[in-house]
Amino acid sequence: MERRTFIKNTSSAGLMGLVMPIIPSFSPLLSELRFGIAEASYMQRRYRNLESKQYPAFTNSLDMIDYSASIGFGGMQFSVRNWDKDYAKTVRKRVEELEVFLEGQISLPKNTSDISRFEAEVEAARTAGIDVLRTACLSGRRYETFKTMGEFQDFKIKAEASIKMAEPIIKKHKIKLAIENHKDWLIEEMIQLLNGFDRDWVGVTLDTGNNIALLEDPMEVVKALAPYSFSVHLKDMGVEEYEDGFLLSEINLGEGYLDIDEMVRLIKKSNPDIRFNLEMITRDPLKIPCLTESYWETFDGISANQLASFLHGLKKVNSKKPLPEISGDIVDHRLEMETKNNQTSLNYAKEQLGFT
Repeated sequence: MERRTFIKNTSSAGLMGLVMPIIPSFSPLLSELRFGIAEASYMQRRYRNLESKQYPAFTNSLDMIDYSASIGFGGMQFSVRNWDKDYAKTVRKRVEELEVFLEGQISLPKNTSDISRFEAEVEAARTAGIDVLRTACLSGRRYETFKTMGEFQDFKIKAEASIKMAEPIIKKHKIKLAIENHKDWLIEEMIQLLNGFDRDWVGVTLDTGNNIALLEDPMEVVKALAPYSFSVHLKDMGVEEYEDGFLLSEINLGEGYLDIDEMVRLIKKSNPDIRFNLEMITRDPLKIPCLTESYWETFDGISANQLASFLHGLKKVNSKKPLPEISGDIVDHRLEMETKNNQTSLNYAKEQLGFT
């Protein structure tokens, strides 16, 4: 898979194709799917320590599970950090009462002294009835975290070592480890990484929008990574030009330019039993500074013609209205926006994509 696929597919049929109305084409199996939500969709309410009487902060996973189920989500993907077995049993009981699915999120072991922490959290996840754990090799973004190619190569070595420490533990406890494409790996890099491990247990949390930040066609990402995937972060995206490149933002499902219906179809074709979780992060747009030298330090680079083609493609799907921002908003307005975004995307998933 060529990295430059993104650049070459900027016609109306490629990445930068104009958004067309989505006409659902459901299979019986697809129409029975429950639609989940990932923890990052509650970024403001869970992690920003915002004080609000109308939207009180979530203090634990049980709060989020109860709330998510109450508004119509059929599953959740939340962190199992610091869970013990007693709490895990409580979570499992509640999940079973609500008849929703539960996936976990976990950090990879950083070194040998961190293995015991990792295994304790895997054991707690298993006690809670979790069978898929989402993880990521990088918490940040490749073009912001690393200043040189040497730093990125060092990261690759450490990431592979972390997965090697994790693999025997997840096999032992029979839980799948799903590594997200988290603005770190290009398509071919991620596949090369995955091919070094047991595909029955080490796979992907397929994020439908992240690799746009690495100048890769999101549909090509879906096609390439779907066969490796155990879970999905489903999102739609909007883009807007700015002086150093482009802005990138999660947009309510159906309001961005991604062909979500086709992505769902392709992913289900590869894995009929896969679960989908909304990841709608309410925040300011991310800056993708692809016109700066520093952005390219960890990439091989592309020709001027290819970059020009990419930027021309951006114009075809450039958002017709400014991407949403939350900086400077009063707290209740931020939280209201987050609440509405999640509900709007849930409604779209049910009404247009066949989820229940």
